[in-house]
Amino acid sequence: MKKKKIWLIAAIAIAVAGLSFVFFNDKVSVSASSVALAEQGWKANFSSSLHQEAIDKGYIYITDENGDRVDTEMFIHENGKTLEIRGIPIGEYQLHIKNAALKNSFMKSLVDTEVSFAVQEQLEKLSGEEELRNYFARLMEMQQNNRQFGGIMQEGSEETAESADSAAGESGSSGANGDYSTTNNQVEGVDEADLVKTDGSYIYSISESRVVISDVRNPQEMVVAAELPFTEETYPQQLFLSEDTLVVMGSRFSAMPIDNFQLPHSQLPHLGITSVYLYDISSPESPQLIREFGAEGNLSGARLANNVLYFVTNVYPDYWVLEEQDEPELRPHRYDSNDGGELQPLPYDSIAVLPGTMEGSYSVITTIDLNAPETNDISTEGFLGGNEQLYMNEESLYLTASAYVPLDEEQMPGNREMAIWLPQQANTEVFKFSLSGTAVDFLASAEITGSLLNQFSMDEYNGYFRAVTTEGIAWDLTSPSKNHLFILDGQMNQVGSVEDLAPGERIYSARFIEQKAYMVTFKETDPLFVIDVSVPSSPEVLGELKIPGFSNYLHPLDENHLIGFGYDTKLVPVKGGEPRVVTGGMKISLFDVSDFTDPLEKDTEIIGGPGTYSALQYDHKALFTHQEKNLFGFPAALYAETGGDYVEFEGEGALIYTITPDGISQAANLIEQTDDQYEDWNTAIQRILYVGGELYTVANGEIKSYGLDTFEPIGSLVFDK
Repeated sequence: MKKKKIWLIAAIAIAVAGLSFVFFNDKVSVSASSVALAEQGWKANFSSSLHQEAIDKGYIYITDENGDRVDTEMFIHENGKTLEIRGIPIGEYQLHIKNAALKNSFMKSLVDTEVSFAVQEQLEKLSGEEELRNYFARLMEMQQNNRQFGGIMQEGSEETAESADSAAGESGSSGANGDYSTTNNQVEGVDEADLVKTDGSYIYSISESRVVISDVRNPQEMVVAAELPFTEETYPQQLFLSEDTLVVMGSRFSAMPIDNFQLPHSQLPHLGITSVYLYDISSPESPQLIREFGAEGNLSGARLANNVLYFVTNVYPDYWVLEEQDEPELRPHRYDSNDGGELQPLPYDSIAVLPGTMEGSYSVITTIDLNAPETNDISTEGFLGGNEQLYMNEESLYLTASAYVPLDEEQMPGNREMAIWLPQQANTEVFKFSLSGTAVDFLASAEITGSLLNQFSMDEYNGYFRAVTTEGIAWDLTSPSKNHLFILDGQMNQVGSVEDLAPGERIYSARFIEQKAYMVTFKETDPLFVIDVSVPSSPEVLGELKIPGFSNYLHPLDENHLIGFGYDTKLVPVKGGEPRVVTGGMKISLFDVSDFTDPLEKDTEIIGGPGTYSALQYDHKALFTHQEKNLFGFPAALYAETGGDYVEFEGEGALIYTITPDGISQAANLIEQTDDQYEDWNTAIQRILYVGGELYTVANGEIKSYGLDTFEPIGSLVFDK
C-alpha cells in the first residue's frame, strides 16, 4: 500500500507540473555525441559519478582506428559525471571505460564499455544511408540503457533581444497612406513572422483556416478585398510581407511517400509538414498563388532579412521502426511545386550531425530569396540535433537545445528507482551559423550552464554572443537555483561571465541593449539587474533594484529608460508558515536606468485584479508602438477579485498608454465591458496597429478602426463565417 501511495503522489506531481520521468536501476549509461570538432573537443556524460583518478589509473582511455592508445588532454568535471577530451587530432576514435572507473563500482554496473566517435575539422555531411542508420541504432541503444520512458518536456518556444536601435524599427514604415505599423521585432532589419501584417493600405490577417485581406484605405467603410482559403488539413500560422509577395506559413499533414505500400491513402503513415505559400499581391483584390513549398516538421521560428526568408522546423523521425523494418526512411522530407510538389527525402549530402549532440530529432533550415519568388532555388539543410530557441541578426543565426544534466544520487527521491527530470535541470547547447544570402553554414557550438527562458535571453553584439541562464530549480531548498550571464567570442569560446546571481530565484525576462544587459529574476520580489557587458572579458553587475512583482517582457524606451510589462504581486501572511506570494493584476513599470548603479522604478500602472492578462506577457509581437506619439498598447482581458479564491471576468479589448521618461498615463481604454462569464475567442483582439491617422484592432472575426488622436470609434468590419 505504501508503494502504491508513492507512485500515486509521483503521478499527480507529474500531471500537475507537466514533467516526464526517467527510471534508474544499478546500470550506468553513457551519453555522448558521435561527432566532435577538433577546436572544441568532445564530451561524454555518465549517469553515475566517476573517480577523479580514473584517467590516471587507466580505467578510461582512448584508442584510434588502428586500436592504438592515444595520448591526449582528458579530464573529469567536478560533478564527476562529465568527461571532456581536448586537443585530439582529426580521426576516428573509441573511448574505453572500465567498471572500476565508477565511484560506486561495487553497486553499479557499467560493464567495460566502448563509445565510438569522430573528430572533424569542420562539420561534414553524411556519407550515406549506413552512417545515418548507425547513428539512430546507437541512439536507441543509449536510450534502452537509460531505460527512459516518455519525452523530456521543453520550456518556452520562440523569441527575442538586441539593441536599443530595434526600437526605431518598431515605430513604422512609409506606405501608400503614410506611416504604418510593423511587427515588434527583436532585431532591427530582421522581420519576424506574425498573425497580422499591413502594407499601409491593406491588412493581412489569419482568421481560422483562412487569410483575410482587408482594404482599410477608407477606415469608415472597410471591406474584405479577398480571402485565401486553405484545406481542412492545412492551418495558416504566420505571415510575412515582402514587397508584392505575401508569405503564408502553415502546418499540414501529408501521407508519407512509401513505395510498394498496399494501403489506402487514409491509412498511410502521415508526416507533419510546414508549408509555405507565396502569393503575388501586386493586386491585393486578386492574389495569385505563384508557388508552394515546404519542409517536414513543426515550425520552430522564421525570419525575413534582406528579402531572404529563413525558417527552421523540428523533425522527430520514428527511428524505433528500425526494429521492425530493414530499410526505413529516416531522413526529413521537403517539397516544391516547381518540382512536381511531391515529398522527397533530403539527400544525404544535405544532412550533418551537430557536434555535442546525440538526439533523435532534426533541425531543418530552409531558405529562399524572395526577390524572384517564382524561380529562385530553395535551400534545405538538415542537422541532427533539435532546437528550442532561435536568435538571428543579419549575419548570424543561433539555435539552442537543452543538454539535460543527470541528477546527483543525493538528489534522487527516497525511492531510488524513480527520479523526476525537470526542464530547469539542463544546460544549453548553442549552435552558431553564418548567413550569406540563402547560404547557412555551421560555424561553431558551445555548451553553457543553465537553461534559457526565451529568445530575449540571448543576442550578438560586435561579434560577441551574450546569454543569460537559470541553473537549477527555484523551489529546491537543498540546492537553490542561480542565474548566470555568459559572453562567448565569434568561435563560441567563453571569454567572460557573471555567475551565481539571485540564488533561489529564476529569470522572468531579459534584454540586451548594446553594452548593457538587463535581467529580471523573481521569487518574492523583482530584482532588476543592470549588467555592464562593454568589456566582454569582464562583465560586471552595476546595479540592482528590488520591487514587488515581476516583468515578463522588457522593452527599451530610450537609452536611459526601460519599460517592464508583467504582474503585480504581494506577500500574504500564512499562519505558522512562510508568507505566500500572490499574483495580482497586470503591471507596467517605467525603469530609470540613467544611473546604472542605482536603477529606479520611476512609475507604475496596475491593471485589473488577479487573472488579468495580456498576450504581451508571453508574445512580444502583441505590443503596439507608435514612437512619435509615445504610444504603447496591447490586448488585454480584465478580471476582478470577488472574494475568496474567485475572480470575475469583466471584459476584454485593448489598452493604450502614453509612456515617456516622465511617466505612464492611460491614453485609451478600448475594453468592452460584458456580463458574459467567458471570453469570446472570435472577437478577442490579437493585434493592434496603425495606418496613417487611424488605429486598428484585429481579431479573429473582425477589425475595428479608431481615430489615433481621439480613439473614438470610426468603423468596423465583421468577417463572414
